[in-house]
Amino acid sequence: MSATVNSGGPLAGVRVLDLTSVLMGPFATQLLGDMGADVVKIESPSGDTSRGIGPMRNPGMGAGFLHVNRNKRSVCIDLKNPAGRAVLLDLARSADILVYNVRPAAMRRLKLGYEDLMAVNPKIIYAGVVGYGQTGPYAALPAYDDLIQGVAGVPSLLATVSDGVPRYVPMAFVDRTVGLAAVNAITAALYQRERTGRGQSIEVPMFETMVPFVMGEHMAGQTFVPALGPAGYPRLLAPERRPYQTSDGHVCALVYTDRQWRSFYEITGRGSAYDSDPRVVDIGIRTRHIGELCGENAQHFITDTTANWLRRLNEVDIPCMPLNTLESLPTDPQLLASGFFETVDHPSEGRIVQMKLPATTSEAARSTMLPAPRLGQHTREILGEIGLDEARIDALVAAGAVRH
Repeated sequence: MSATVNSGGPLAGVRVLDLTSVLMGPFATQLLGDMGADVVKIESPSGDTSRGIGPMRNPGMGAGFLHVNRNKRSVCIDLKNPAGRAVLLDLARSADILVYNVRPAAMRRLKLGYEDLMAVNPKIIYAGVVGYGQTGPYAALPAYDDLIQGVAGVPSLLATVSDGVPRYVPMAFVDRTVGLAAVNAITAALYQRERTGRGQSIEVPMFETMVPFVMGEHMAGQTFVPALGPAGYPRLLAPERRPYQTSDGHVCALVYTDRQWRSFYEITGRGSAYDSDPRVVDIGIRTRHIGELCGENAQHFITDTTANWLRRLNEVDIPCMPLNTLESLPTDPQLLASGFFETVDHPSEGRIVQMKLPATTSEAARSTMLPAPRLGQHTREILGEIGLDEARIDALVAAGAVRH
């Protein structure tokens, strides 16, 4: 591993050059930083676009930026400036991982393709989080969360279960899901390098990563050749599959197994009807009738309060939870008990709320947590770490190659 700032954690001693911006890439590199890696965020003179997203106390420090850029240090480099590109290559000589999320052609135009990086550091892991696999006709197209949701068919699924109007899921779940996939690939490559001594190039495409999330269940009858039926998993496509309205709110309940269905019939006064109802014989038959069954369930739920339903369902061990909102989620008892939402002091932004890393480990985790950095906050510090003296750094600043 490289000689880097050591904050503890499983990735202590690993240096990551983070050339990503907005959400997907920064989320991935933040996870690496949370696990102890020394993440050096390489930003252009205009800074990461996400610096302008959401409410902010100071320019360039928006809420959206703060939630995906902790445990990083920021270096501001103009990679289009030959002297700036040379600085990046100097940083790469002692780095373990470089992550980017622009199109590969853009990296090649900057002369920062895999071959360029491998020439200065054969052991580097060069990871691109891209829109589409680079062997298909979409290779050069731009990609954003909404676009990938659309081409993967997610809005069509939502239209099927609602009012027929295609809609995007109201959260950037593609960016975060693919970010997780990138971390998986990067850490696997890091493990392989420890065994072989060789670096490698990785590309994690958004589209191809998300298709199994859609088709894993919905391939259904099309799984077989010849097909045994249409695509689509009826239980997930039933419009009636939604939180059940109660007399004063909603309950999320999953009546799934044979035992749970029998118990639900019993607590709704229909125990004697369970054995004679052909629609509930087994999971396969229930799945074919799930829309009708969920519709009947809904008629029972609306007759009692949320609190009573949670009590009744828990008494017979039917999985259930209350329905949270954006307003109630921060005060959820489980999250309060675990201290998931932490109030911390940011050196420039004052008191802010951040979310803890959900995984816990028996071995020591990262001990020193860094706040999301200001643009170029660590330029001089990090360039000094790779051996540049103050005069050289001053000259780079004067040439517009770096900023601080």
